[in-house]
Amino acid sequence: QVPLVESGGGWVQPGGSLRLSCTASGNIFAGKPMSWYRQAPGKERALVGTVSSVGSALYVDSVRGRFTISRDNAKNVVYLQMNNLKVEDTGVYFCAGNGFWGQGTQVTVSS
Repeated sequence: QVPLVESGGGWVQPGGSLRLSCTASGNIFAGKPMSWYRQAPGKERALVGTVSSVGSALYVDSVRGRFTISRDNAKNVVYLQMNNLKVEDTGVYFCAGNGFWGQGTQVTVSS
């Protein structure tokens, strides 16, 4: 069983929205903070934000006010709601938690 599986990526025009989901195996999700990272083309993987086990989230400056991380502990799912997307948000988005990583999902923002 794959510990973390992301979904919801795709192509969107600047200013658009996407919601990513990360479904986790219960053992690695329960009571653990979960994070979203992204890797832009030609760049290293970088943190986007983290949500605590009880749902409070912190974000990097570049996405604060546009992105929202939430979690549904009953379903073992973490979400990344991305609004007002910019071209520079393009990249592969990964969820991570408790030492595990998902396989990533591609987000492309272009006109």
